[in-house]
Amino acid sequence: MIKRLVSTILLLVGVHAHASERPNVIIMLADDLGWADVGYRGGDIDTPSLDRLASEGVELGRFYTTPICSPTRAALMTGRNPIRLGIAYAVIMPWSNNGVHPDERFLPEAFLDAGYQTAMVGKWHLGHAQQTYHPNERGFEHFYGHLHTEVGYFPPFANQGGKDFQRNGVSIEDDGYETDLIAREASRYIRERDPARPFFLYMPFLAPHTPLEAPPELIEKYKDIETDLPPARSYYTDGTRRTSALMMRESARPLYAAVVDAMDQAIGQVLDTLDAEGIAKNTLVLFFSDNGGAAYSVGGANNAPLRGGKGETFEGGIRVVATMRWPERIASGGRMDEIMTVMDVFPTLMEAADIEAGEHFPWDGSSLWPAIETGASAPRSDDVFFVSETPIYGQFNFTVFDEEWKLVQEVEQDQLTVSITNHLFRIADDPNEYHNLAAEHPDIVQAYADRVRHWRALHPIQGTRSALVPPPGWRAPKDWATYPQAIEDLQPDAAFGMPPSTVIKHLLDMQHGERGRLVYDCETRWYLAGLCTKN
Repeated sequence: MIKRLVSTILLLVGVHAHASERPNVIIMLADDLGWADVGYRGGDIDTPSLDRLASEGVELGRFYTTPICSPTRAALMTGRNPIRLGIAYAVIMPWSNNGVHPDERFLPEAFLDAGYQTAMVGKWHLGHAQQTYHPNERGFEHFYGHLHTEVGYFPPFANQGGKDFQRNGVSIEDDGYETDLIAREASRYIRERDPARPFFLYMPFLAPHTPLEAPPELIEKYKDIETDLPPARSYYTDGTRRTSALMMRESARPLYAAVVDAMDQAIGQVLDTLDAEGIAKNTLVLFFSDNGGAAYSVGGANNAPLRGGKGETFEGGIRVVATMRWPERIASGGRMDEIMTVMDVFPTLMEAADIEAGEHFPWDGSSLWPAIETGASAPRSDDVFFVSETPIYGQFNFTVFDEEWKLVQEVEQDQLTVSITNHLFRIADDPNEYHNLAAEHPDIVQAYADRVRHWRALHPIQGTRSALVPPPGWRAPKDWATYPQAIEDLQPDAAFGMPPSTVIKHLLDMQHGERGRLVYDCETRWYLAGLCTKN
């Protein structure tokens, strides 16, 4: 017994000593930032902090996310494509019971087990109905922020009329502009950390998501900014702009610019805190947007020359602003143009920080750290898939792409008919998607469309779908901090469902074919005696 105790103590001491040499890690996540809305890309919004990150680190020139919010966050936390998680087609709404399966390994859990301090400051949007989905149960020792999106930038920070601002499960009354509060809390956390241990800090901003609000001085600063933006070359996005102009509504661009400026100032405050604490050199800072800019009329973003925007699978909806800085290991002023996706972040950070991820479901991403650090070539051998069904139910935007080809499918699903519009691009040669080659290469369209169809079959049938309104009669709580069902009031295991036995459940899953999954993390094409083999 004494020998085992001594061994355990020595192991813990070793982990602590190794952890003290590892980098601090900060992930800053913007919400709906446009491709062309940063200074280092020639944008007309002041973003000196983001420009600094780009100049002092490496620009990730082909970084891809999902077209919408919750799926990107789910992919970031798990390293897995959100189609497998049941959070792909749409975001988690306030009236949803969805969340990421508790059996999935989350990024902060890996850091926590490696001896890191872990904190999240900002917007969660990955489940709120049960405590099992709460940030404090997913590896974050400290959580300050909001369970939902669209809580506003000024008090009372409410969603559907219910207050949504908390610290570790307890509602708070902090007053001020939300973006400033996020920066203040993040800076406080850094200053008051245990200096003997590294930290992992996740900072998902609300900004610049709608509904747009900003301090008066910033609104004044951008009142005369250019509002005649380049077309998105997307039917729906450009259509909203035309409709807004016909109705003589004011452009959202000035207010959007003010919100972006405020976010950049908040980022600058945190970077200054790192400098003041003398830890900037050994802190890895990753910044990216959760999806392309909201280029539709009320969004105000600009993704040009990329095509499309948020909710779409053209490049403007999924290729996003991204930079990484780590002065001790990454040379300044670089650019990596290898394809990197949000699913690659988890494995990349594990290799960069020399951390074992622990037991997890198979990742859909892989480490790009050698390419980031040394510029080594990292050609991608696997396909990349994304989808959105937001905002209209039954209106899908799919994509699959690799190093050479990209297929975009716009699918309209009505009660009795389905219409499909295919766009095929040689994406390496035509990154702005001007030349649709679908008519010239029907065989390639068919082959890539088949890949999309098989990929869709991974989706759990009770996963998210576009649902802009709640179930009839549903009511929101007065305080969202009280909403998650306590763990002690829940069964110890995930619910089994209606099938009376495991065998019948697997048989029913098999009968669903490509319609979706009843059995979690199950591949339809690997059945043996009615039971599926895990991927």
